[in-house]
Amino acid sequence: MLLGRRAERAAIGRLLADARSGRSGVLVVRGEAGIGKTALLEHARGAASGFQVVRAGGVESEMEFAFAGLHQLCAPLLDRMGVLPDPQQAALGVAFGLRAGNPPDRFLVGLATLSLLAEAAEERPLLCLVDDAQWLDAASARTLAFVARRVEAERVALVLSLRDPSPEPSGAGAFAGLPELRLAGLDEANARTLLAAAVRAPLDEGVRDRIIAEARGNPLALLELPRGAEQAHPAELAGGFGRPDALGVPRRIEDSFRRRSGSLPAETQLLLLIAAAEPVGDATLLWRAADHLGIGPDAAAPTEAAGLLEIGARVRFWHPLVRSAVYQAAAPPDRRRVHRALATATDPRADPDRRAWHRAQGTVGADEKVAVELERSAGRARARGGLAAAAAFLQRAAELTPDPAERARRALAAAYTKHEAGTPAAALELATVAAAGPLDALQHARVTLLRAQVAFHLTRGGEASGMMLDAAESFAPLDTALARETYLHALEAALLAGPLGCGPGRGRGVPEVAEAARTAPAPSTPPGPVDHLLDGLATRFTHGYEASVPSLRRALEAVGGHGRAAAAGDGSSRRWLWLGCRVAVALWDDEQVHALADRHVRLARDAGALGTLPGALNYLAAVLVHTGEFARAAELTAEATAITRATGDAPLPNAGLLLAAWRGRRADASDMYGPIVQDATERGEGAAVTLAQYAMAVLHNGLGDYGAALAAAAGPCDADELEHSNLALPELVEAAVRAGDPARADAALKLLSSHTRASGTEWALGLRARSLALTSTGPAAEAHYREAIQRLGRCRMVTHLARAHLVYGEWLRRERRRQDAREHLRTAHELLSGMGAEGYAARAARELRATGEQPRRPTARPADALTPHELHVARLVATGATSKEAGAQLFLSPRTIDAHLRSIFRKLGITSRRQLRNLPLP
Repeated sequence: MLLGRRAERAAIGRLLADARSGRSGVLVVRGEAGIGKTALLEHARGAASGFQVVRAGGVESEMEFAFAGLHQLCAPLLDRMGVLPDPQQAALGVAFGLRAGNPPDRFLVGLATLSLLAEAAEERPLLCLVDDAQWLDAASARTLAFVARRVEAERVALVLSLRDPSPEPSGAGAFAGLPELRLAGLDEANARTLLAAAVRAPLDEGVRDRIIAEARGNPLALLELPRGAEQAHPAELAGGFGRPDALGVPRRIEDSFRRRSGSLPAETQLLLLIAAAEPVGDATLLWRAADHLGIGPDAAAPTEAAGLLEIGARVRFWHPLVRSAVYQAAAPPDRRRVHRALATATDPRADPDRRAWHRAQGTVGADEKVAVELERSAGRARARGGLAAAAAFLQRAAELTPDPAERARRALAAAYTKHEAGTPAAALELATVAAAGPLDALQHARVTLLRAQVAFHLTRGGEASGMMLDAAESFAPLDTALARETYLHALEAALLAGPLGCGPGRGRGVPEVAEAARTAPAPSTPPGPVDHLLDGLATRFTHGYEASVPSLRRALEAVGGHGRAAAAGDGSSRRWLWLGCRVAVALWDDEQVHALADRHVRLARDAGALGTLPGALNYLAAVLVHTGEFARAAELTAEATAITRATGDAPLPNAGLLLAAWRGRRADASDMYGPIVQDATERGEGAAVTLAQYAMAVLHNGLGDYGAALAAAAGPCDADELEHSNLALPELVEAAVRAGDPARADAALKLLSSHTRASGTEWALGLRARSLALTSTGPAAEAHYREAIQRLGRCRMVTHLARAHLVYGEWLRRERRRQDAREHLRTAHELLSGMGAEGYAARAARELRATGEQPRRPTARPADALTPHELHVARLVATGATSKEAGAQLFLSPRTIDAHLRSIFRKLGITSRRQLRNLPLP
């Protein structure tokens, strides 16, 4: 019976009603131990008429076993795995240990789980109940949090309970930001009703009032504290209740359980301890372990009579606090005896990892055999994608290792795995353990590299580049390939830090790192992408842009070829595509930057790599902004935002700022600019600052605020940055000319001309010609304008072509050639308004009106009513994708795609996919 809780029951009712009607939802029930979370979950189960119900419960001692909680929840649904897409089947099968394969991306496991739940909900609505989610293993917690943020229209209701405050370590942080329901204590009337039902004996009124006051409405306290007090102080119920102390209610309940279990016979206490140490609830395993300790079945009766433990087909504690009270109260020697008995009782073939864990818990001092078992368990956990579990096994293996050198090796492996699992502080602690050695030179270098990688992960700037350079120099005489790759990582870190990366208390700047990289040992094998990128970038920042162009072109060819080979399954190739994109922009190679950025998205999407996909989408969106495909860019930025919201990662607003700037939306761009620059400055990521400054230069030039554009463009130009400096140079030339600062325009033009001639692409030479035209007069200016239009018309960058028509038309009008001016201004206006570059389009419209012609008003299109996300769905379906295929591409369920289609059809006034195919989409 659930007393009171009217608002809470109503919230559960709404969640279930929404799921029945096709709207998925999630609710995280929070509260202290004993407050009624489990009872509310039971109420949800009872109220879920017509639902399929699956459930799982976190267990503190299960936290080291990857995907244990998720497997528990999904086990009843695994017969439906066969309908999932092959990559998702493989990911879930490997995660659950049902098949062999490469370690799956953790978000691909999340997608597979979402698909599995959605498939189950096709038959009837699905209710997922997860109790004590604070004790889920890290992999399960992250996966369920991802699913909770991604469900939309699958008829799935997910209810999780979390204890407040959550213990550490805990997976509770994964669920931050989800809809919450916080449970408070029962009101006094319901508390008195519950107490009266729990205590049949007459109670003095003063005693009853004190119990009510001290329980603070906690239902478990109202049920348990009178029993605990009766056992501890039999006479106290008549004249007073307990002792006044500072313990919180959950601690007092746990103390009560501890006193009750402590009054049982010794054999029964030991049986309770076996049950507390065995997280699975396997009765057969419990009795095998008990038999090993000489405990017979009769020992169960007292604990069942005391209401602490129930042993049937499964072993179940009356409340999780009983388990923790029993385990914490036991003497360490008794705990070790019990774990050794459980290890002996566990089948080494069926469950080697749990056996190794019990052996480790039962060991005092060093034991190499147990350490070896734990290391094998770590390998199996890693193979399933359970990095947190693998790190925990390795850490315990290191602690049990008797040989100092072997202990250092395992500690270093644990440190790297902790870093991969996203726990940098723990990684650094283990790196310190490993550094105590003894280590050989290669291992010492790996410790230095790990510390650099953690620093880079935490700050992006700071001292990371210098630390990586130290590691690279250490690797040089030991491992040529690793040394060269680490030099490249150091250069990458320095490039990201940019102008914020050097100075007191900071890392080494790009020139210093590039100079050091020139000393890297020559490759010992035929050069690959890493080698070409390293040589090209080192040359760029030691010998100048012009000297680096040939080697950077070779790097682009190598990265492009390696990326094409990735289609055959080389997942590591994605690692350098992003840097390849930056090099392509530095060379003004529009074809390569589009191809590499598009390939990066496709590879990440195909692999289900949601950790890297948002960054790839963000970069491709920035490329599409320059090609004039603003609608597609908005779709990709919306998708990236939705994914980071689901994964819990930080959003990537860079492409959004660039899009707002090119659209001429001053308020939106200004709102984004400040936080981006502040956040990037705090992280020491100067490249993000220069990108933001370039975007603002574009904005201000479009709005005709040339002084502000000049100030914004100066930042990236002065920084001599890899890509943003080149992009900003034409903006600085235009701003300086219009702001009446010819000296700065000439200086920027000189540098731009040198770079673009070395590049030689149509994009580069078109920008040079446009900039020359802006700084010239008479026939020379007109020749440059015409050249700019011709060259930019032969490349992808339609935004720059439109701007070339704009500035040429402006020049023609000033030359009083109104008829010629109209032609180019009309073209500029059509191009700019068509793509959505509102600021520049308004500039073209003003100029066109000044020639005596009224610009055409943009024609409203039906698709303008769609959100970017809906437009993305519409585009996929219009090309013939089924709901299942579109869902697989966007990482949504087919039912969610159908829900979006209903909205799309309503907004467009159509009723079929065939009609959608015939509609023009931007």
